[in-house]
Amino acid sequence: HFSSLVAGDLRKAMDNLGVPNKDESDSVDARQELDLKVGVAFTRFQTRYFQGRYGDLDSRLVSYGPCQTPTLWFCVKRHDEIQSFQPETYYCLTAYTTKNGVSLPLEWDRGQIFDQMVALTFRDIIQEGNRPLKVTDISSKEERRVRPQALNTVAMLKLASTALGMGPQQTMHVAERLYLSGYLTYPRTETNEYPKNFDLRTTVQEQTRNPYWGTYCRELIQQGLTKAREGNDAGDHPPITPVRSATENEVGSEAWRLYELVTRHFLATVSPDCKFMRTKVRFEVNGEGFAVSGRKLIDPGFTRVMKSGEMQDIEVPDFRVGETCTLDSLDMSNHKTRPPPYLSESDLLSLMDKHGIGTDASMATHIQNIQDRNYVALAEGRRMEPTKLGIALVHGYQLVDNELVVPKVRSDIEGACTMVAKGKARKEDVVRHALRIFRAKFEYVVKMIDLIDQLFEATFTTLSATGRPLSRCGQCMKYMNLIDKKPVRLHCRHCDCTYQMPANGSIKLYQELKCPLDNFELVLFSQKQGKTFPLCPMCYNSPPFEDAGFGGKSSCWDCTHPTCRHGYNQVGVLSCPEQGCSGTMCLDVTSKPKWKLDCSHCMFQIKLFQDQAKEMKVLQEWCEECEGRKLFVSFREGKTPLKDGSLERTACIACDEAFNSQVVSTIGRAQFKRSGPSKGKGKGKGKGKGKKQKNVDPKMTFEGF
Repeated sequence: HFSSLVAGDLRKAMDNLGVPNKDESDSVDARQELDLKVGVAFTRFQTRYFQGRYGDLDSRLVSYGPCQTPTLWFCVKRHDEIQSFQPETYYCLTAYTTKNGVSLPLEWDRGQIFDQMVALTFRDIIQEGNRPLKVTDISSKEERRVRPQALNTVAMLKLASTALGMGPQQTMHVAERLYLSGYLTYPRTETNEYPKNFDLRTTVQEQTRNPYWGTYCRELIQQGLTKAREGNDAGDHPPITPVRSATENEVGSEAWRLYELVTRHFLATVSPDCKFMRTKVRFEVNGEGFAVSGRKLIDPGFTRVMKSGEMQDIEVPDFRVGETCTLDSLDMSNHKTRPPPYLSESDLLSLMDKHGIGTDASMATHIQNIQDRNYVALAEGRRMEPTKLGIALVHGYQLVDNELVVPKVRSDIEGACTMVAKGKARKEDVVRHALRIFRAKFEYVVKMIDLIDQLFEATFTTLSATGRPLSRCGQCMKYMNLIDKKPVRLHCRHCDCTYQMPANGSIKLYQELKCPLDNFELVLFSQKQGKTFPLCPMCYNSPPFEDAGFGGKSSCWDCTHPTCRHGYNQVGVLSCPEQGCSGTMCLDVTSKPKWKLDCSHCMFQIKLFQDQAKEMKVLQEWCEECEGRKLFVSFREGKTPLKDGSLERTACIACDEAFNSQVVSTIGRAQFKRSGPSKGKGKGKGKGKGKKQKNVDPKMTFEGF
């Protein structure tokens, strides 16, 4: 067994080979099985239930996880505290006196008063008789700012978030890259105490050649390393430290910021404490006390090597006990109490660590997940502000079963898995017991889902009241509304039917043309990458032909109906040249005058006769050589690329030399192959027609539950 990549530790591990601990392995398996089964069951149910119910709800994936959901609960709990906060007015008294030409504000010993009349009474007492301030006590005391503890994963993530503005997941990716490059030790550890055999001196010695802190390291070795603070030894991996010296040019700017943070923190852990002298002068007038404080740095200690946190002197003039000073003025100010801020990433990590939500290896993933699921938004100062969806989901679960969102549910699982790791319980018994409890909770949630839905109804807008009219429904001939919130949909409030639309693009009505199969008005979808194609809302969701479409969806380009003027038989030219793609290159008739062919399945694109062709049409004539369809092209006056100067030509773009010379592929002409759709002539059996593929949502994963 080993937890360090130091040569000595590796040799020792090789000399003392052991047997893997089956109890610890079973513990990991139990946790994994419980998280997966519980997460899948709840996620699948609530996602399917809420999909298509509300127009402004992104219901592509409404996930639940034993770690993810309590993490969200922390954020919503803070949001509720902010919303329920009632500000109160309080009053403060500040006295001013002058010493050596410097005006000094003095703090009132009573601090703040919430009753205005009481504050006014004290103000009158202090001002009565215009008496001077009298120095009653002067105290000086040496104080210390303690050096930091060794760095574990949670501490590193918190530091990176507050000091560098780097998110937890980004920090972990950078730290792992530095580890694999040999610049940092393993970045996933719960230990913040250096092992007794850890060679701190050699680690510091390695940094003496660094151009930024090398001088400090040499001085530190000369005067001797300070003993590091005691911490927690979790028995996993040693704290995170630098392995060898690096510069920004070696590791890159982003990695350098984290490397510098870790290295300076490590050097601070073996540096002396910061020492300073704090002086406090107390005053009295008419029985009320005031004070002024200052400090003077004695030894900066570890703050010399830290980039922030340097101590600044606060000067206080010399006073003598019994000395009197003039009360120049007395100000009474009013303030209002403020609600707590939203949780920062650092705050959230602390709460997760305290309540045992996730491990050092998974906390960053859970925080990223609640952002990716649109449960929280990252606000200014890297603070986690819950969205409407996150708030409604947590409040809904609290109505049904509060244990499903509070940290206790995860703590119970972790406690049971710990018993397995210690050999006090069998994996099968723990899994069976936990699943029996969660099954009962799941069945109760299914039964009471209407309670959660009531909150959703009050938070989100129903489909019938969302979107803007776009195209006519083929069943009732009334206008359907386009809902452009993800997932993008067309909804007919008269038929109460919803039709999914492709995402990541714009949708508009296509010249009020109708599908010959179902009478739905066609829409034109334009992707951000430049691909544009028509589709029928009904055919797109329910392909009319068995072998039509791709990924369970069918556009007009996939349609093989003989009367469809936008289908495969009318615009299909040849098979897609992209390797592994079964799509067909189709003429985009809306691309005039910058004509182009787009693949019906992938993003391959072929540009044709840029600004030269006036008209273009796909013919039912087949090329004998490549079996692609021929194009009829009418060129503009003075812009024909044909050597004989003719303005019209019918030819195959793959085989005709004059046409082929005008082809420009966005992926590369080298991949342009001469093979077209076979002469199936509308039977749907050409090379351009691929097999139906299973529609798998890439976001429907269970990593990090």
